[in-house]
Amino acid sequence: MTRRADPDKFSVTKEALLPGLLFALLLRWCVAAYPYSGYKTPPMYGDYEAQRHWQEITVHTPKGKWYHNTTQNDLQYWGLDYPPLTAYHSLLMGLVADWLDPESVRLFASRGYENDFHKTFMRWTVFLSDIYFYVTVVLCICMDAERVLGKEPKDKSVFKRTDISTTMFLLYPGIILIDHGHFQYNCVSLGLFLWATFFIIAIENDTLATVFFVFALNYKQMELYHALPFFFYLLRKCFIGMPLGRGKVSHFVRSFNKLAIAVVSTFVIVWYPFLDGWDNVFQVLNRLFPLNRGIFEDKVSNVWCMVNVFIKLKTIYSNHEMAKTCLLITAMAAGPACVDLFFRINKKKFVPCLINVSLAFFLFSFQVHEKSILLVAIPVALHLPEDPFMCFWFLLVSSFSMLPLLVKDGLFIPFIATNLIYTSFYSICLRLSQPNSGYFSIFNANRVAKTVQPNKKDSSPLLSFLSLIFFISVIGMILLTIGTVFVEPPPQYPDIFPLLVSAYSCGHFLFFFFYFYYQQFSLPVCLPAVTKVKRK
Repeated sequence: MTRRADPDKFSVTKEALLPGLLFALLLRWCVAAYPYSGYKTPPMYGDYEAQRHWQEITVHTPKGKWYHNTTQNDLQYWGLDYPPLTAYHSLLMGLVADWLDPESVRLFASRGYENDFHKTFMRWTVFLSDIYFYVTVVLCICMDAERVLGKEPKDKSVFKRTDISTTMFLLYPGIILIDHGHFQYNCVSLGLFLWATFFIIAIENDTLATVFFVFALNYKQMELYHALPFFFYLLRKCFIGMPLGRGKVSHFVRSFNKLAIAVVSTFVIVWYPFLDGWDNVFQVLNRLFPLNRGIFEDKVSNVWCMVNVFIKLKTIYSNHEMAKTCLLITAMAAGPACVDLFFRINKKKFVPCLINVSLAFFLFSFQVHEKSILLVAIPVALHLPEDPFMCFWFLLVSSFSMLPLLVKDGLFIPFIATNLIYTSFYSICLRLSQPNSGYFSIFNANRVAKTVQPNKKDSSPLLSFLSLIFFISVIGMILLTIGTVFVEPPPQYPDIFPLLVSAYSCGHFLFFFFYFYYQQFSLPVCLPAVTKVKRK
């Protein structure tokens, strides 16, 4: 009989969960009151205008021409460069906008449209998309994590309580600042990705996991950051439970075909309007993977941006040469995590593998944006109940790495506020577990470790060393934030502070890359027993 967890600590009522959920939603709406990307900056404005323009194009032009340069669709002005599901989402919102305020999506005449009513409408589209796709799955994942506590009675981490884990997940500053401040719909693709992950780690329904991940990939092509762990895990699952004897091959074929049919059919349904010819398909793909943009655009916290400080990659190598180099090095960096997941499969390795592979893509792949760190941060947020100290540290750095972009958008106050709230809530969680701990216990890795393993009495020298490094790391982030906002850069180095923020964050990400690799390889192999089929 399964032993239940202590009901006094881990039974969560609606009253305990609701305040944190409502506060996280309120915080989103408060951030939405601030400016957005491209606010009053003609002629191209910013990401807000890009999303509005896609509504305009999808409403007034035929589906087959959405990705083509025509008299009605100038691709040089925020042409569609995301997969079809993004376009369908834009069409749905555009139809509502056309009904509420036709001027906001009038072809050509609506460029740079910043009517107050329309801005409120656009903010609502993000808010409702966030609730529908992202918040719901976070609730499901966190509830399942606490349910598992009934099978692991010794694991009494406060971070696995549904109210605590849900609030901690939803208060992560990065996605709030980018989606509700800067203005994007990452909550949709990341929400679909989380649903796919939920069906693997909780429901164990591989077909639904496959379908939802294909949806995520067809909303934003950057979900390729997560594709390899899904591929290797699901492929390995086709071998598990395989009977010995003549049914061996047929079992694999049935399992593999089931997933293959799910992938192909979902792709066909999503891409159907664009399958009228190879030219149209290649045009869409060309828009999704534009090699001519170069290895990176703005300062970003990855290896290539740091190397470019000393070796001007854009002037020495062509885009195609750099794309091949990035592909090779990214494969080498992500490969060991995928091989380990395949040959030493364990469901608990899946999330660490997602972290390692997505971080390898962020550090070494071609055409990386600073906002792409969200693709790493969300798997880390999933892993936070298992390793609160290191994951919290990573999530702070990931938000800090986007500081230059957020300052440019006029989001400095929301940046400070959301990070202070996130840090304060983390500290409150520690005090719930250890009432005698002070606010500065967040710098004590040994104390945080005891929230996961309360009976552990000895202190680890490694954790004490990490506590010191974390303290230095936070001081460095504070100083660079002050410099970025309040110090005038020298005329000969106008980008010195964005570059320092990128270099500082990149150093952290390399450290975390090795740390999470160690975590994944430390987990044991966990294979189900192989069943034996009797021969007739």
